[in-house]
Amino acid sequence: MLVMRHAGVCIPRQYAHFAGVAYGAKCNAFFERLVRRGFAHAIDCIHNRARLYHVQSKALYYVIGGAGSRYRRPVSPRLAIERLMLLDAVLTTPDFEWITTAAEKSAYLTRLTASAPGATKQTSPAEGESTRTLALPGTLPIGVESDGRTVLLYLATEVSTDTFRTFLQGHAALLRVASTWTLRTIFPRPLDRVYDAYQTVIHEELESPLQPATIDELKWYFEHRDKATREPVHPQDQRFVDVGGNVFGTPRFTALYERWLKRGDAVFDGRSSPIIAEALNTGAGRVESFVLPHSYRHLSPLVDQRRSRGADAEKGVEKGAARGDVTSARSQPPVSTPWSPRERSIVM
Repeated sequence: MLVMRHAGVCIPRQYAHFAGVAYGAKCNAFFERLVRRGFAHAIDCIHNRARLYHVQSKALYYVIGGAGSRYRRPVSPRLAIERLMLLDAVLTTPDFEWITTAAEKSAYLTRLTASAPGATKQTSPAEGESTRTLALPGTLPIGVESDGRTVLLYLATEVSTDTFRTFLQGHAALLRVASTWTLRTIFPRPLDRVYDAYQTVIHEELESPLQPATIDELKWYFEHRDKATREPVHPQDQRFVDVGGNVFGTPRFTALYERWLKRGDAVFDGRSSPIIAEALNTGAGRVESFVLPHSYRHLSPLVDQRRSRGADAEKGVEKGAARGDVTSARSQPPVSTPWSPRERSIVM
């Protein structure tokens, strides 16, 4: 079920880890039966002895209520590797309850919002406003520990932090209403070298709430910047827009502007709230980073199910590989404990 809910693809090593059996003939026999019965099919990989298995049986997905799951569809080599990484991350925490679908996430956020005193006004939709404001973006799963702690999982697959920043902005509403939470960023090697850049984004987005006056200036700037792209504006207004571009031209505000174009002023809801920063200072909020312990280079599929994707395979190779530690302090090597409130920088 974990494979069908999180990835759609897997390899024998992952099954052996989950089932607690030796990785070898028993695992291979299990996958041979899956293929023979039509539940999955094997995909050749760069390494001539490696096999990646795609579970695509509609009957199996129907059992878990996911007959229309995107994981049944043909998958590119790049996505196949990323999904294997995500499955490895999920397998490190087998006791978590995982929330994976958009409907499950929306219901979870709604439930947390309703039970969070003091946070309801900041995150509940205003009268007449669509409940879509309670939706969470993206497809990455959300974990729930046995004690109710929310675990926000992010798989880093790019050197650029733009997608990560958008992810944090889109999930800020969840972090404001969760009583305890953990942001867990998963890094495959060689992307561990961009830890510092990801930490900078965490500091800006989670530890630095915007002042009300700054939000007012941003609203004016966003409105006039957007207007200037569609029609001529007064020269004086254009000068103010140019000044705003210099002040608010950082990646943080650029990402916020892109979200504002889609959602309007709703993106400013809770931006001045200190709730997230206070949670980090008290330990109610945690930031962890985990580096995957496995190599994925040899698992890059030679072809996908429909056509050759050599370029994607190369991307998969470049993004593959990993090592497994968790880091918790500026000057220390990776360890397996979460960062303390004052030790959230990573240096590798």
